[in-house]
Amino acid sequence: MPTYARLPVSFVRGEGVYLFDSDGRRYLDAIAGIGVNALGHAHPALVAAVQEQAARLIHTSNLYRIAEQEALAASLCTVSGMQSCFFGNSGAEANEAAIKLARLYGHQRGVDKPTIIVMERSFHGRTLATLSATGNRKIQAGFEPLVSGFVRAPLNDIQAVRQIAANNPDVVAVLLEPIQGEGGLRPADEAYLQALRALCDSQQWLLMLDEVQTGNGRTGSYFAYQQLGFTPDVVTTAKGLGNGLPIGACLARGEAAHLFSAGHHGSTYGGNPLVCAAANTVVNTIVKEGLAQQAAQRGEQLRAALARELADDNRVVDIRGRGLMVGVELDRDCGALVALALEQGLLVNVTAGNVLRLLPPLIISEAEVDALAAAIGALLRAYH
Repeated sequence: MPTYARLPVSFVRGEGVYLFDSDGRRYLDAIAGIGVNALGHAHPALVAAVQEQAARLIHTSNLYRIAEQEALAASLCTVSGMQSCFFGNSGAEANEAAIKLARLYGHQRGVDKPTIIVMERSFHGRTLATLSATGNRKIQAGFEPLVSGFVRAPLNDIQAVRQIAANNPDVVAVLLEPIQGEGGLRPADEAYLQALRALCDSQQWLLMLDEVQTGNGRTGSYFAYQQLGFTPDVVTTAKGLGNGLPIGACLARGEAAHLFSAGHHGSTYGGNPLVCAAANTVVNTIVKEGLAQQAAQRGEQLRAALARELADDNRVVDIRGRGLMVGVELDRDCGALVALALEQGLLVNVTAGNVLRLLPPLIISEAEVDALAAAIGALLRAYH
């Protein structure tokens, strides 16, 4: 089905931060499978883990204990401060699990129509529930009726959330991204997030963070909230967790950690031995090699280099981000940059129409960061 506006290139091999097409041409991969290839391409530890596990056991189903899944859950709970974990196959499935947790939490508290506060310009997935939670009418159009049970507020407006609290007794949770990826690399303010945490505590709501894109070292700590002085009740992640293998995780602590019981939720493939062996290698590599801290350093280097490269370009409104999640906002739509970059051997992405989104692998070197910034400078100089 023609659901993707695919670019005219087919990649046959990857190595580190580079991809190679069927003609042998090399491309600097600054989007990493939309933030997926945290360890880059063909990372030797990951290749070995996948090969060894595939030769041993790929799938058994969740009817049985899965040692690799239990090991991954323990690793994720250790790095996150959470207590329990549900595995699905994607970020959307992780967010579906979070939504179900919030609804179950509400019903157990006697709320007949549990409602979740979500943010304008957010993105949580393309299943019907996550699409309904998303704050983007463009991708919702044509798929009505949307799922009920969501109320929207502007990002970084705590008064709007307090007003909802005063007028809607059915609210049971707040769900938001620490940095809106599809929404244009828009960060939630630290003071706003801390105020949300306090409000959720006073209202007995769950604070749920969608870290599908910001997690797994991307923003300079294993999860973005670990830089922000508070802990959520539920956090979801995917993308960089599997480095290309399909896996999503919904982690919870406190009361939320014990809501699900047998039969409440499930997945045929979720958390199978192969994907969990891969993901556990990713988690351990990020931790052991200090890749989250390295992402913070490389991200600072990239933003500074971009600021120098683009200093004379009056179309640039802002250069922002955290770690290796960087956005260059222009004063006009710039979707055409994607195809132009491809011609120049560079893979980038445009989000929200006018924000050049950069999500390079966490393993990117200092020299490769400089090369990326220079390539972005050349790209914008060629763009009219």
